[in-house]
Amino acid sequence: MLIHRISPGDTLSSVAAAYGITESRLRQINGLSGEDAPVVGQELVILKPEQIYTVREGDTLYSIAEQTGTTVRSLLAENPSLGGNPLLYPGQTLVISSAAGRERPVIVNGYTYPFIEEQVLRRVLPYLTYLTVFTYGFTESGELIPADDGELLETAKRYGVGALLLISTLGEDGRFNNTLSGRLFRDEAAQQRLIDGLLATVAEKGYRGVEVDFEYVPGEEADDYVLFLQRLGGALRSAGYLLFAALAPKTSADQPGLLYEGHDYRGIGETVDYAILMTYEWGYKYGPPNAVAPIPNVEAVVRYAVSEIPPEKLLLGVPNYGYDWPLPFEEGVTEAESLPITEAVRQAGEVGAAIGYDEIKQAPNYSYTSDGVLHTVWFESASSIAAKLSLVSEYGLAGISIWNIMRYFPQLYAVLNGTFDIDGPRR
Repeated sequence: MLIHRISPGDTLSSVAAAYGITESRLRQINGLSGEDAPVVGQELVILKPEQIYTVREGDTLYSIAEQTGTTVRSLLAENPSLGGNPLLYPGQTLVISSAAGRERPVIVNGYTYPFIEEQVLRRVLPYLTYLTVFTYGFTESGELIPADDGELLETAKRYGVGALLLISTLGEDGRFNNTLSGRLFRDEAAQQRLIDGLLATVAEKGYRGVEVDFEYVPGEEADDYVLFLQRLGGALRSAGYLLFAALAPKTSADQPGLLYEGHDYRGIGETVDYAILMTYEWGYKYGPPNAVAPIPNVEAVVRYAVSEIPPEKLLLGVPNYGYDWPLPFEEGVTEAESLPITEAVRQAGEVGAAIGYDEIKQAPNYSYTSDGVLHTVWFESASSIAAKLSLVSEYGLAGISIWNIMRYFPQLYAVLNGTFDIDGPRR
């Protein structure tokens, strides 16, 4: 796998010719329509086909996979033009494998809300090991508040993707309620009611396990949180299910701040099957302009995490979005707009801005002026994703967790598919 950064004068046809692939394949891998013109600084993923197959009358993805020694999931991942759809026509050319030089198998988790567009979901599922449904809640007495997950679970099952039930303290106001978790920790009857409800639901709906996302837990409740996870984990594992937990991005055991103090990495790591590092939001809606996940900050979290938790239990959080800040930034006043990555690139072309790349933060950015207001935009790209995946390799992590898959960013999956074996063994 290679990544090409557009220079002045580049065209899609010239880039394709330079790498010995068709322009059609270049567009498919990068999700570009016939109307898309390249933007200076834009990145393109290059995945050269190694083996191709021409569809014949009567062929199906299943029969082609059997003939060529691959899997349906792999065929869907290698051919994003299918859109996750198994329908074929005679004469169609499919890529069986790419000359990608892939590394070991990894776990790929993706978060989604129940209202994801079906077309986006189908495009992404071939790359996932687990799909985490955001979010179930619970009452003060421990009664489970369900999510509208029926269609999601049916679709995930058809693609062979294991679903995870996410339980959180997120309220209707969109904020995490640590009062609710605190009451749960002090009420063993409520804990048991919640655990019983979770066990019944994962069994009834076919979930592979539960992910717990309790945020802003006070430091004095850190041990209580671990004890709750121990009770839940024991009940889940005895029934054959997995336990995941989301962790605030800490860099030391005694890191101050409400977001961090209640997450005991070592205690939680000893309790769960997998821990997800929420390594994003250094650049955020209400903060000053910055990369969403600068590599030095992300790596500092990973270094600390592997000192407390076995790396084979860790999933690295990967953001799938960017932010557009109006300037000058004024704390408490300025709000950034969240952008899909494809929209950030499109906007750069529309306003005539060249996309730069910060080699230290390993993230793309650009500035532009609209209606007399200066803006700066930070987002993710093929190279920034590749930099994060290199940390997974370097530190031996179990894989990644994408927040979130609601917006389709084809290059994320192309880089992932070109770096790791995403169709390996699954738990």
